[in-house]
Amino acid sequence: MAKKLSTGCLVTAGVLIVLALILFSFFKGTYNRLVDVDESVNNAWAQVENQLQRRMDLIPNLVETVKGYANFERETLEAVINARASATQTTLNADQLAQDPAMMEQFMQAQNNLGSALSRLMVVVERYPELKANENFRTLMDQLEGTENRIAVERKRYNDTVQTYSKTIRAFPTVVIAGLLGFGQRPYFEAPEEANQAPKVDFGASEK
Repeated sequence: MAKKLSTGCLVTAGVLIVLALILFSFFKGTYNRLVDVDESVNNAWAQVENQLQRRMDLIPNLVETVKGYANFERETLEAVINARASATQTTLNADQLAQDPAMMEQFMQAQNNLGSALSRLMVVVERYPELKANENFRTLMDQLEGTENRIAVERKRYNDTVQTYSKTIRAFPTVVIAGLLGFGQRPYFEAPEEANQAPKVDFGASEK
C-alpha cells in the first residue's frame, strides 16, 4: 500500500513539475516576445527623433541665410524661430513615451507647428528670386526637403511598429500577461495632412 502511495506521489509530483515547466516556458516566451516588440517601438521612435533633430539643426543656418535679405518678411522668420524654440523645449524620449502616452499630443503639436511655419516660409520664398538663386540657400533647402521626406518615412515605420506592438499585447492570452507586466498601449505619431508632403520650392521658376 505504501509503495502504491509512493508511486502515486511520484507521478503527481512529476505531472506538477511538467506543468510548471510548461507554464514557465510559456511565460518566458511571451515575456521575451513582449520585450522584442517593445524594443522595436523604442528603436523606431529613436529614428524619428534623429530625423527631427536633423531638421532642428538645419533651421538656424536657413534662418541666417534668409536674414541676409533685408526685405524678407520678418514676421515669417520669427514664426519659424519661435516654432523651433517651442519644438526644442518639447522633448519626448522612449521611456517618457511608454510611461505617459498622453505626452505625445503635446509633442506632436510642437512639431506640427514647426512644420507649418516652415511651409509658410517656403510660400514666402517664392517672392524672392534672388534668395532662391542663392547657392547656400538651395543647398540648405535640398537638405531640409530630404530630411522632411525621411521624417515622413520614419514616422510611418514607427506607426507600423506600434501597430504590431498593439496587436501583440491585445491578443489573448498575451493580453493578460502584458497587463500583469506593465506593457501598456503606445501612442501613434500622427501628423496633419499637410505634413505628409515635404516643403517644396520651385527653383526653376522666376518672377517677372
